[in-house]
Amino acid sequence: MIRVKKKYSIEQFVNCESLIGVSISPDDGKILVGSNRSGVYNTYAFSRSGDKVEQLTSSDDNFIIPKGYFPDGRKFLFSSDQGGNEITHLYMQKEDGKQIDLTPGTEEKAEFHRWSLDENSFFYESNKRDPRYMDLYEMNIDTLEPTLLFTNKDGYYVAAISHDKKYVALHKPRTANNSDMFIYTKEDGVKHLSEHDGDVHYQPVAFDLDSNFLYFLTDEEHEFLYLKRLCLTSGMTEVVAKEDWGIVAARFSPTHKYLYYYVNHDGKTEVKVLETATGKAVEITDFPEGQISGLAISKSEKYMVFLVNRSTAPANLYVYEFESKTLNCLTNSLNPEIDENDLVHAKVVHFPSFDGLDIPAIYYEPHLEDGEKAPALIYVHGGPGGQWTVDFNPMIQYLVNHGYAVLAVNNRGSSGYGKTFFKAADLKHGDVDLADCIEGKTFLTETGKIDENRIGIIGGSYGGYMTLAALTFQPDAFNVGVNIFGVSNWERTLKSIPPWWEASRDLLYKKIGDPYTQTDYIRSISPLFHAENINKPLIVLQGANDPRVLQAESDDIVEKVKENGVPVEYIIFEDEGHGFTKRENQVTGFRAIREFLDRYL
Repeated sequence: MIRVKKKYSIEQFVNCESLIGVSISPDDGKILVGSNRSGVYNTYAFSRSGDKVEQLTSSDDNFIIPKGYFPDGRKFLFSSDQGGNEITHLYMQKEDGKQIDLTPGTEEKAEFHRWSLDENSFFYESNKRDPRYMDLYEMNIDTLEPTLLFTNKDGYYVAAISHDKKYVALHKPRTANNSDMFIYTKEDGVKHLSEHDGDVHYQPVAFDLDSNFLYFLTDEEHEFLYLKRLCLTSGMTEVVAKEDWGIVAARFSPTHKYLYYYVNHDGKTEVKVLETATGKAVEITDFPEGQISGLAISKSEKYMVFLVNRSTAPANLYVYEFESKTLNCLTNSLNPEIDENDLVHAKVVHFPSFDGLDIPAIYYEPHLEDGEKAPALIYVHGGPGGQWTVDFNPMIQYLVNHGYAVLAVNNRGSSGYGKTFFKAADLKHGDVDLADCIEGKTFLTETGKIDENRIGIIGGSYGGYMTLAALTFQPDAFNVGVNIFGVSNWERTLKSIPPWWEASRDLLYKKIGDPYTQTDYIRSISPLFHAENINKPLIVLQGANDPRVLQAESDDIVEKVKENGVPVEYIIFEDEGHGFTKRENQVTGFRAIREFLDRYL
């Protein structure tokens, strides 16, 4: 007998807990973590055993991300913006709950970098001198006075700081496919470390403990990023770790006993931990299935904490003890009202596009009766250059639970599949990448489980643009569109990017197009200038405080579609930015999307 799968409300899905920003207290006794269990992301302290949980902040409005305890183990650092405007400040919260804004400039954006090895300070970046560029500062934790360490006048990204504070490693993208690394010293200024020809990435990640080596990621003579190190005295380089897929990040434990790195393996995230001295892999027994994120190793280097989620369950918090090789899960983030067996496991699939190029995707197929055919959605990620991975997504599971199939397409131009695939849509956006998504319909119909006359397209940010591009440039390809803060007018968006994105301005122009010198082309790929073609129902969701995709982008396309006499629904969240972080707004938005799809698909 087949068990009937239960249907769940959007409130039940959104009431799953989401965790971010994990770190361990200096005495190993507590774990600091961000959670939205209150409906808004706040900071909590878990005892290492998980038997005690204390809420440390109580914001009703703003997204709070913990950055770690101060060395005394009582005060802690967190970052927060205002209503999603992305102008993040750094705050210190004392034992009595009093909060001090450490970067109080009205328009100052500050980003935490790391704590110093001597525990007398922390490093952070701020654009208070020039809103376009992030300078590097060191803040003394006793006086709370900052010292400027590096003045960034040329659009660098600060990548790493040596423990002796002598060196600062810098990263500078030339295009989305080509970047350089530099090293700064007070005595010699900025020195270029990566002279090369062609498209190659060089991205510094860390110095060794004695400031003899600079570790960096590169795709030199390889499709994927791998880890190398450069001897700062001899100039010689050597490979540290190379995989069949891309290494996307690498870090050391506090005193460099361990080196760990993340591998992006066909839409799944793997983490490998090495003993730095020997290069030997640390075998972790009973490692949980799923996507690993937020890994941190304690100051004592006895414990490791991390988050693991899978397609049918949100991230849970784990503690691993190296010596005893014991693993302990401290949370159960899935709403207890939901039976995980009722949810659908994501499948990594591949299908050929119009020109034979292999396109990866994540497929969610609803539970169906024999002979039943489901409506479906092509879901496009953000970016350009983003990637779908096999993670828990409450909105996707909600839609699938209510009978919709979802194919989350990693169209050409997505990251994670090598540099050739990544640059295959440059200056062709809304064209070849859209064609990949349309070919996803063939994959869906060939399963025999999908009604080919009921397929829609959905996406957020760049994916929202792709939704509008589909309805505009291929108006017969999809039956409905769901646009979540998507670009409708590239000319305006590219001219109005936030000032702190100045270092990436040329990168975006070379990938999408220059709004000043390629105006005709930019308008040709902007749905707003061709909106008369839209003849299918559309729903649009937008955050009023979005600094990346301005509200005008959604306002204008909605007005144009109304002029066509086409059904269009529009929801604006006054207290959100580029992404909806408040549980109440997620409920409202996700429910509206499903009701729209029920009505028109």
